[in-house]
Amino acid sequence: MTSTLAPAPTAATPTAWRGSGFATQVLVLTQRSLRAVVSDPRMVVFSVLQPLIMLTLFSQIFSSIANTPGFPQGVAYIDFLMPAILVNTAMQSALQAGVGLVTDMKNGVLARFRSLPIRLSSVLIARSLSDLVRNAMQLLVMIAFAVTIFGFSPAGGFFGVLGALALSLVVGWGLGWVFLAIAAWLRNAELMQTVGFLAIFPLMFASSAYVPISGLPGWLQAIANVNPLTHAVDAARGLALAQPVTGAVAAIVTSLVIAAVGGAFAVKGFRKPL
Repeated sequence: MTSTLAPAPTAATPTAWRGSGFATQVLVLTQRSLRAVVSDPRMVVFSVLQPLIMLTLFSQIFSSIANTPGFPQGVAYIDFLMPAILVNTAMQSALQAGVGLVTDMKNGVLARFRSLPIRLSSVLIARSLSDLVRNAMQLLVMIAFAVTIFGFSPAGGFFGVLGALALSLVVGWGLGWVFLAIAAWLRNAELMQTVGFLAIFPLMFASSAYVPISGLPGWLQAIANVNPLTHAVDAARGLALAQPVTGAVAAIVTSLVIAAVGGAFAVKGFRKPL
């Protein structure tokens, strides 16, 4: 009588943990950035307070422009102004994306991220998405404030305002990648803010944001006509006022191209040693 021996069990070969998926990394890091904003009430208050002050000042100081010959007939100044404020606020919030990235670089957070099995590009995408959410909250508060206090009621109604809001967010998100790229290379918050101010301030006032282009001096009209902010503001304003819109698609495509180029430079600069 013969007996057969069962083969000895073989030990399972351990597999190295390769980290979570890319989508999970982006989701977790986005939630981290949003928690950092919500956990500091001062950041929330001041991020909303600044654009509200701008809205209040500009709506009162420039309201007499509605009586000038070149101003659109039958349009209240707050209805003319508000789409421009949405675009400008989104641009200024884009600057904060770069400042926030520099802050993470300085406080050692990114040094810890480099020791983890995650893609560094997920950190940048999470930062851009969290700033997009924060920006959307800011703009929604501003719209509610403008409707309640100043009687903002454009001809485009709810969907027109929604379209202007979405366009502003796309423009701000695209520009945010430019500031992320600048932050990844400069790595200095003070210098980052100076560069951002020099870039945004002329774009804001050399455009159709606050007055019709026809009301600007001749040399400033030439600048405003080629200013990309003018086309974004005109598109957002056209959506809100239910007027013919010609530059919305161009503004979106331009923003996506800027985001792609800025993202490439941001990732390259971000990979440099700290």
